[in-house]
Amino acid sequence: MKIYILFWLFIFPFMGKSQHTFSIVAVDSITGEIGSAGATCGDSIIWPGTPGAKIISDLIPGKGAMHTQAFHNLTNQANAHAKMLAGYSPQAILNWLMANDAEFDSSIRQYGVVDYNNGHPRSAAFTGSQCNDYKNHNIGPNYSIQGNILLGQQILDSMENGFNKTKGSLADKLMAALQGAKVVGADTRCKPNGTSSLSAFLRVAKPADSINNIYVDLNIAATTAGNDPIDKLQTKYNTWKATVGIIQNEYNTPLEISITPNPTEGIISINLNNIKPNKVEVLGLLGQVLISKYIHSYSFDLDLYKLNSGLYFINFYKGDLKIGTGKIVKE
Repeated sequence: MKIYILFWLFIFPFMGKSQHTFSIVAVDSITGEIGSAGATCGDSIIWPGTPGAKIISDLIPGKGAMHTQAFHNLTNQANAHAKMLAGYSPQAILNWLMANDAEFDSSIRQYGVVDYNNGHPRSAAFTGSQCNDYKNHNIGPNYSIQGNILLGQQILDSMENGFNKTKGSLADKLMAALQGAKVVGADTRCKPNGTSSLSAFLRVAKPADSINNIYVDLNIAATTAGNDPIDKLQTKYNTWKATVGIIQNEYNTPLEISITPNPTEGIISINLNNIKPNKVEVLGLLGQVLISKYIHSYSFDLDLYKLNSGLYFINFYKGDLKIGTGKIVKE
């Protein structure tokens, strides 16, 4: 019993004060997508069962994103969320947080905030003087990149370079930013492990998404020594990119669709934004129809629990016309 008590006395001061290392929040001013990505060498190993670096990510579809890191505090994160919903600008949110820190010490905090602002993004960042070195932030018109416990400024600059020079979707650019930080010891605590970090995430929300159901939501909660989570996240992202949405269309209007989660362990939710098919089929790799369902709404679920793990095609029909084909991965 005494050992148990001493253990909790030791860890209690660190509860809710875990360090988070390098991250980026960004907005696509054309599509209205809001993005968030980051990595850390802490938490997921210190506190088994936690989501790891993802805990700092706070996306509000159609509004913006906030990262509250370094000595992370959930109350500060909730307050930032509320201020963004209230219409505060990124800089105004930071000003409020610094004046109203939940533990009366903003010097140990690091923040990155970006908002959509009706297609005119704004960004702001703050790095407290007492965050662990190396610490700093880089901001651009539609992004904020921040980090602490870093190998050096080169980590932030490489992330910024990857983000700005990568062509493609916001998710592509965020993934490239993380790849820019995939250097052994990017978070200096991970140098003995031979990795940049231990946990990484990538999240992107479309304007019509809900907070709990966003377009891209990928997470590597923890990895073992020698296995870089950014590599694992890249693999997961490549699979997601190869299977999400519609890759073929035979209708006059592009079929706008969301299939989540994909990959899936069983149930998938399908949301069609502009065309209502009347039938959906799931096919095996040899073209055999495994599931056929008539549908009468723009949103519905499909049960794939009876299917074996693997890759499947999904076809959508309007009358006898196939209007789209996509891919699903069953885990």
